[in-house]
Amino acid sequence: MKNKLLAQLIKLCHQLNQHIKKIFKIRYIQKSKTFNFLLSLTVGVIVTTLGITTDWATTGTRTLIYKTSSISNTIGSENMLIQNNTETPTLTHKEISISNTIASKNLLVQNNTGTSTPTYKTSWIGNTIGSGNLRVQNNIEAMYVASDGTVYTNSHWDEAGMEAAIYKDGKVIGAIGDTHGWSRGGGIAVTVNSKYIYLAMTQGSRGKTNEDYPPEGTTWHCVRRYDLSGKPAPFPEGRGWDKSMLITSTKSEVTGLATVGSELYVSDVATNQIRVYDTDTMKELRSFNFANPGAITVDPQKNLWIIQSKNGSKPAKILHYSPSGKQLSQEIADIVEPTAIAIDHQGKLLVAENGPRQQMLVYDIKDKPTQVGSFGSKGGIYAGVAGEVGDLKLYGLTGVGTDASGNIYINSNGFNKSGTDLRKFSPSGKLMWRSLGLIFVDNADADPKTDGVDLFTKQEHYLMDYSKAAGKQWTYKAYTLNAFKYPQDPRLHTSPDGTFVRRIQGKPFLFLTDMYNSYLQIYRFNPATDGKIAIPAGMFVGSNGDKKSIAGKWPPNQPKKGEWIWRDRNGNGKFEKNEYDTSKDYPYIGGWWVDSKGDVWKALRTEDGIRHYPLQEIDPKGNPIYSYGSMEKQTTPKIFNDLRRIEYFPETDSMYLSGFTVDHPAFGDDAGVAGSEIARFDNWSKGNRTPRWRIVIPYDTTGKREVSTAAMSVAGDYVFAVTVKTAEVYVYNAKTGAQVQQLKPGSEVGNESGWIDIPYGIRAFRRSNGEYLVFVEENWKGKVIIYRLAG
Repeated sequence: MKNKLLAQLIKLCHQLNQHIKKIFKIRYIQKSKTFNFLLSLTVGVIVTTLGITTDWATTGTRTLIYKTSSISNTIGSENMLIQNNTETPTLTHKEISISNTIASKNLLVQNNTGTSTPTYKTSWIGNTIGSGNLRVQNNIEAMYVASDGTVYTNSHWDEAGMEAAIYKDGKVIGAIGDTHGWSRGGGIAVTVNSKYIYLAMTQGSRGKTNEDYPPEGTTWHCVRRYDLSGKPAPFPEGRGWDKSMLITSTKSEVTGLATVGSELYVSDVATNQIRVYDTDTMKELRSFNFANPGAITVDPQKNLWIIQSKNGSKPAKILHYSPSGKQLSQEIADIVEPTAIAIDHQGKLLVAENGPRQQMLVYDIKDKPTQVGSFGSKGGIYAGVAGEVGDLKLYGLTGVGTDASGNIYINSNGFNKSGTDLRKFSPSGKLMWRSLGLIFVDNADADPKTDGVDLFTKQEHYLMDYSKAAGKQWTYKAYTLNAFKYPQDPRLHTSPDGTFVRRIQGKPFLFLTDMYNSYLQIYRFNPATDGKIAIPAGMFVGSNGDKKSIAGKWPPNQPKKGEWIWRDRNGNGKFEKNEYDTSKDYPYIGGWWVDSKGDVWKALRTEDGIRHYPLQEIDPKGNPIYSYGSMEKQTTPKIFNDLRRIEYFPETDSMYLSGFTVDHPAFGDDAGVAGSEIARFDNWSKGNRTPRWRIVIPYDTTGKREVSTAAMSVAGDYVFAVTVKTAEVYVYNAKTGAQVQQLKPGSEVGNESGWIDIPYGIRAFRRSNGEYLVFVEENWKGKVIIYRLAG
């Protein structure tokens, strides 16, 4: 009786609200004392009549209680300003009024039920540090270890502006500043002496030559000088806006740096020279010839050891030179891919061997260089159970070094810049600390068989313990890419970011797509032959007009035009001539979906835009079979004129679609967003195209694009959608379409997030206990945020 009366009174309240709107202009309603008085009076009558003191306006919708979690970085919150981020973080939110009506005629949002948001916690995966500007950077492509164990790093790019950082005792203690924005970037070399940090970097044009930026079409490749705290240290003839840059080339980046006494040595690969500068005045002193110079280190006799990088069929070497540029007789040629070198506290040469050995090699260089040891498991991450993480299993080495006590520092970057894995070992080889920054433009999904205990991103496998504190729940379990056994793996040649984990006929599969929805990659697992590795199994690619779908030499044997499906028929992970199925279709793709049966769905941005690829079978090699011959074309419901996302659930025969509609069209192309509406259709396979419900999702029609929805995900009883710039999660009832609540990043992740950049920036999973896990991309500070909602 109370529920019935409550519903009637709420309806009456809503009618009163509408009546007042007709009297007052919309933009003045919130300021109207009359409105506030009447609405408060109505609420008071309802509350008094029913004796309800809390949550009276839920209209029967249950309030969710949730915790948030994330997978990401290894470092705690610090307060350090990094200038000119390329993403706008959600450190502050522009509040939008959402009540029973739309607060602005230009902002399209689903009506709120008035349910108050409960408290919640957030967690994360993939980064040792979950919040603050001092967190583990996206990649480390070069590093220098000082005698006291301070580690200085450099990289081309970090989303939050920390291309170069300073680490000590497992913490990030500082950022080497002003490397980001204003057409600036980092590089692949760094060295330090008693006074300064010398950093390889690039400076592009800004149309401001009067402020000492390069002219249009020119890029400066520089050495930039900093003091030991990471602040630029200008010099009399320095270039750039603050006079701290030494321009070494306009053709190629600096590939190696080292200091000897008062001299700075710079590898200039564009001219095949080693250039020598005064460390204080930064004036060039001399130069000498050296073919394909790379990283440089200095031995106790103050002579140089320089990597000569591979050139075509000519293999790499490490050569020995005097400071004056005279080549000495010693050289090291028994290496495959040296990526970094250093001298240890005993005067031995350390070499990062990034070939199949995946080890740090140790050479005695007193006379003829002789390998006297190695560090790390032979074969690296692929030793033992391939892909399984271990303390001594290295992968994608980019930096080595030791301190005065003999402690060893090694960074693994994975392959195709998978992410930072910086470790310190004792002289005896015991792991002392590890800093991880594994995620960049990526999201997670849960293995349904293990009830969300196993999570996967595009290259990593995490093991979860939800009983632990936020940020402590995840363990880095495996690296699923084998760059040596499967060199044609699409993850080595493309940039996937959206992850779907599926069990098809009981077997695990990984599906990946990219920021532009241009392809869908398929991976299988075979623990008996490949351990934890995800084996390339198949790939869908969209049309690219009359050109090849993917430009360049990869993959081999691809059709010259049109779209294609590749299946690894012989199981060797290579793209071979007889393994392509071809077709031609509309080139603009709105989204992909893989349902629980293993069927693939594709949404094209056209009126006849739904493609259904039923799973035919699993072939003898373990690959799912799809074909254009079995593909079904399905018509897009008439309410949509630009379809963007698609999720179908065969168990209930329910289809969820998002996109722009006739009623709420797009402002311009706006290619990256999910649209302006989500709609649910029941009895889809029986031909029903009448929506059960339609909801208007956040979308700003002013053209400023301050508010828009990036992605959606359906799980259990709820539909989840996340906005682009504010990274807020809207939760809707899957049965009714009513908004249930709104989630924001919690204090555990500093109440902040970067923009959502990818079409599958949110993935949701319901566990057997009813709890919901909601994974949200957060590439600004290199992690995946996890919201946990009670069922």
